[in-house]
Amino acid sequence: MDSKFRQVPSGVYTPGQGTGAPEGARLPSLAQAAFILSATDLAHFPSDDGSEIAFVGRSNAGKSSAINALTKRRSLARTSKTPGRTQQINFFGLGEGYRLVDLPGYGYAKVPLRMKQHWKKLIDSYLRQRLSLRGLVIVVDIRRALSELDKQILGWCLAAHIPAHVLLTKADKLSRNVSAATLRDVQRDLLLLDTSSVCDDGNSLFSSQIFSAIKKSGITNLEAQLMKWFTET
Repeated sequence: MDSKFRQVPSGVYTPGQGTGAPEGARLPSLAQAAFILSATDLAHFPSDDGSEIAFVGRSNAGKSSAINALTKRRSLARTSKTPGRTQQINFFGLGEGYRLVDLPGYGYAKVPLRMKQHWKKLIDSYLRQRLSLRGLVIVVDIRRALSELDKQILGWCLAAHIPAHVLLTKADKLSRNVSAATLRDVQRDLLLLDTSSVCDDGNSLFSSQIFSAIKKSGITNLEAQLMKWFTET
């Protein structure tokens, strides 16, 4: 493997791998989230230090809406009724050394093949080479559950020992009972995917929850998960 690529450790996941957050840095502040830059290639990414958590998911799964609800900013991440509009990797600062990252959506059939290939290469470059990556939020429309593309991303997380949190969005579209049943199905799928790889605290690399940007439900749980990743050393 190229020396510039993230090295997959031989043991269990150790939180805080990579360059780590700056010593003495303040805790991240979601309320102070601010746009840093957009990039279409690795050369234009911010300096690979501190800690990042990335959001990824199928187009139109509600990724941008989730980021906006989490940060309580109506238009921090661009939302669109037209899937496939996010064509760059967007970086948002949360204070010294902490960032959220909005990766391009995948799986939209009407996007030209060349664009799909560009997105795949861009996302792959980010995931493989970003040492400051602390965790991945995989955004999934709760009405669709896990797709093969979602499972491919989870498989990469498993191989790289990067924790992933499946965010089942648009829960307001389903009844409480149906949402709960879908969550149980996803938890079962995650358990089947992750049968042996665990963090050093004995927990699975994978977690999941129900979320609704419209009803503002699940925000506290999501924030707690992100802060756990950010503050682990």
